[in-house]
Amino acid sequence: MSFPRLLSRTQGFRLGRPVRFTISPDGRRVLFLRSRGGEDPMRLLWSFEVGSGEEHLLVDPLTLSDDGSAPSAQERIRRERARDRSSGIADYSADEEVRRVAFAVQEKLNVLHLGTGEVTALPARSPLTAATISPDGSTVAYVSDGSLRVIGVDGRDDRALAPAEADVTYGLPEHVAAESMGRHQGYWWSPDSDRLAVARVDNAPVQTWHLADPSRPDAPPMARRYPPAGTDNADVSLWVIGVDGSRVEVLWDREAFEYLVEVLWDAHGLFMVVQDRAQHELRVLAVVAATGATTEIARVTDPAWTQIVPGVPAHLADGALVWTVDDDQTRRLTVDGTPVTPGGLQVAEVVGVDGDTVLFIGSREPTEEHLWMWSPDAGPVRLTSEPGRHSGRRSAGLTVISSSTLSGHSVSVHGDEVRAVKSLAAESPVEPRVTQMNAGRRELRTAVLFPAGWQGERLPVLMDPYGGPAAQRAMADRDLYWASQWFADQGFAVIVADGRGPPGRGPAWEREIYLNRSDALLEDQIEALQAVATAHPEIDLGRVGIRGWSAGGYLAALAVLRRPDVFHAAVAGAPVTDHLLYDTHWQERFLGDPRIDLGPYQRSSLIDDAPKLTRPLMLIHGLLDDNVYPVHTMRLSAALFAAGRPHTVLPLPGASHMPPDTDMLTPQLDFLRAALG
Repeated sequence: MSFPRLLSRTQGFRLGRPVRFTISPDGRRVLFLRSRGGEDPMRLLWSFEVGSGEEHLLVDPLTLSDDGSAPSAQERIRRERARDRSSGIADYSADEEVRRVAFAVQEKLNVLHLGTGEVTALPARSPLTAATISPDGSTVAYVSDGSLRVIGVDGRDDRALAPAEADVTYGLPEHVAAESMGRHQGYWWSPDSDRLAVARVDNAPVQTWHLADPSRPDAPPMARRYPPAGTDNADVSLWVIGVDGSRVEVLWDREAFEYLVEVLWDAHGLFMVVQDRAQHELRVLAVVAATGATTEIARVTDPAWTQIVPGVPAHLADGALVWTVDDDQTRRLTVDGTPVTPGGLQVAEVVGVDGDTVLFIGSREPTEEHLWMWSPDAGPVRLTSEPGRHSGRRSAGLTVISSSTLSGHSVSVHGDEVRAVKSLAAESPVEPRVTQMNAGRRELRTAVLFPAGWQGERLPVLMDPYGGPAAQRAMADRDLYWASQWFADQGFAVIVADGRGPPGRGPAWEREIYLNRSDALLEDQIEALQAVATAHPEIDLGRVGIRGWSAGGYLAALAVLRRPDVFHAAVAGAPVTDHLLYDTHWQERFLGDPRIDLGPYQRSSLIDDAPKLTRPLMLIHGLLDDNVYPVHTMRLSAALFAAGRPHTVLPLPGASHMPPDTDMLTPQLDFLRAALG
């Protein structure tokens, strides 16, 4: 099997790794999901016994008649927003004592009773999504056809707590919440299991867009509610709904703060985070569940935008609020409003609170993300040492650490002893050989990869960036470089550079792209290229290609359109070519509201640049992409044809924003070789 095909089939060599950990309250057991091997996407539910290190298979979806049939439209949307290409048990939910586990197989609801090992199939409505068991383990809530329903774990009393209405769903996140805010939940159980906080989403104000697969002319187009920048969002409200059917609306100024960012319901009460349309302010509100009244308890403001940090708000055991605050250079952890982490330590995510201990991901060096623990007595303590990307979970004094470094991936359980959880991932025949450097006057974090066995011969260059504010690429994690090394082994010097905008270097660095992303993107890639050429004069600056996907696709097309003197060929996958066609929350965060000022959108658009194209350009797009819609590629292609500019379009029938399970690299290689000679 070719490497590009293997890379796709193994989902970047991630299949077979343990994921989605739940620690039992006594610290004796860890639940997790893992497939049987490196090319098997079907996840099974396992347990890891902390004392002995033994693993036990709890649920095999094949025993529950998983025939691999296609998911429903609602489940496809959920998986797309979560970037989840798995099958089998995509997710699960355990009660507070980890005695019962609810999960769906083929959108049919099941409950595992851990004491006996028995799996009970519940007669819930199907297809369903978002199944979550109550903290006391008595009831499972789920969403079917836009209605929030509950059913007892004994299979009785299946009923709708909040029936769907025309254009209205209950218990699901709207598009911008799941895609741009990182909120994938639409309802939250109370600690007493008698009520739920439920998002009611009225999609009537939102535009309806359609997607059609030309390879299936008999299939009707798919309708999606999608709010492009400057248009109306869904009307989102929050309700406290009792298992007995009672309803209380949560009251806040929804006109001023239309975004529901997060909800927390724990032993200290019900809390929510809201944000204004301009994203200049985030507020934490305490909710009186009985009446719906709200009181502000914290806020952050910023003249550019307020950053949503995953995992907050949270509470220590004594009720102290865990939150974050930005100064100019550092995103810091706060407890009851007091910063508790030092300057220079960038807090990326809070991944758990265990009593008075906070587990969080943070970095001092942008190429690394480490796992840290803070407590009132010890302050911030770093738990991981090897450069890489580390995450984890913590409960009952037990910490699970998942690490991806340049040497590999591992999962370990840290209690009285340190024990490893097995990975069944496939081995890669390609081994990334990464040289890291700080490039240029901005010290841009940059990775350089050369062919295996390279002896210093002159090489064409392939820039391989992402360039968007959502993520970094030039990090100490070999998972980020499989494709880059394969391209290098085909005869390229590959450069991966992170410019201004991505996280890891502080709030001021992130906000350098405010109202003007395009200029900074190009300047930084060129600066990194020139710095690498100074260090390695063997690279051929007369043959420079660039490739990327999504934000990277935009950057690749931008490069050949606006700087053909530097970039000589580009492969743009799923590019955002007209920022007015991308969603409100994401785009307005960086470019503002186009109803107020259209200028930043006009400066960023590629459509008017079409007549400038003088270099080879390949456009790739999944025709069922409901994140970056195919209209982006189609409109740029139409403008190029109208201007008489030849280019290549590779449509992907049936494919979404996630690259399909096929060889996506060889067509790009052939194009770049031909274009660069």
